[in-house]
Amino acid sequence: MINSERLKKEYESISNQLSQEDIIKDRDKYAEITKRFSYLEKIINLCNKKDSYLKEKENLSVMLSDTNEDREIHDLAREELSLLEIKIKDIDEKIEDKIFEKDEDDRDIIIEIRAAAGGEESALFAATLFKMYSKFGEIKNWKIEVLSSNDTEIGGYKEIIFSVKGRGAGSHLKFESGVHRVQRVPVTESGGRVHTSTVTVAVLIEPKEVELKINPDDLKIDTYRSSGAGGQHVNVTDSAVRMTHLPTGTVVCCQDERSQIKNRGKAFRVIKARIMEKIQREEYAKQIDKRRVQVGTGDRSEKIRTYNFPERRVTDHRINLTLYKLEAILEGDLEEIVKSLIKEERKKIYEAKGLV
Repeated sequence: MINSERLKKEYESISNQLSQEDIIKDRDKYAEITKRFSYLEKIINLCNKKDSYLKEKENLSVMLSDTNEDREIHDLAREELSLLEIKIKDIDEKIEDKIFEKDEDDRDIIIEIRAAAGGEESALFAATLFKMYSKFGEIKNWKIEVLSSNDTEIGGYKEIIFSVKGRGAGSHLKFESGVHRVQRVPVTESGGRVHTSTVTVAVLIEPKEVELKINPDDLKIDTYRSSGAGGQHVNVTDSAVRMTHLPTGTVVCCQDERSQIKNRGKAFRVIKARIMEKIQREEYAKQIDKRRVQVGTGDRSEKIRTYNFPERRVTDHRINLTLYKLEAILEGDLEEIVKSLIKEERKKIYEAKGLV
């Protein structure tokens, strides 16, 4: 439960500051405080509304405990109490969403999926995960664009990189970084034995122009002829691009487009995202509090989820959540998992900020 008293004290403190002459004279400071005041005011109004609901709930509870009241009055009180519980739950969600409005900046992201242990079976599951995220993106009305891919002859991916744009993309998919484990009978297995394979997923924030500028002189760009499994996508011109950021050694290859210019553009987006991730990881290492509130480490080597086909089970190991609806999840029904992860992270942030 949110500790609204702390927020109310901050609101009162800022309210007093707005009348101070030195604050009024400092335009930047005044604008900053006014913005915070407006943000807190919306939360406080919701908290006051919740308080009124709680008082009403208390009165109804007293009425129900009164044995002198007749049965009809008790029935009406129970009905009102039931409706009130729904209102309280709804306003709690609104307060929570408002509190995290600034923390959960909706950013466009780039997701990299790579086959790991398991050979061809791992590559096939990489394709399954790409389909899962694509379906989830359709449900959320997000735009998904493949930036680079390296496919196999039987429909898998050794690697696929794609961007996700749309409201909530970053805050919903940021938890997907890590190792995804699949347990199933591979299509290539004649004995019917269950194999375990792994796929790694990395979620990168796509930097805005003002956040990261790259010196063109720091880039080495090589071109070559694109190729694909079984001769697919083969081009007779040097349209494929290998881009290297010399200061960091970051390398990105793109060959999906027939146009060299388009491949260069996509490679540049990926390389910026990877450099941004490197900068953020270095920054996070210095800020222990940010690490403490993360759900998992966000490390690519951390096993985060298991997809068990024989049991139709999906388990997220970070929050000990197990769901027996594997088919639905692989068709993009990630909402329950995502909401549970968001809830757990918010709980950690509440504790870190002293809001509980």
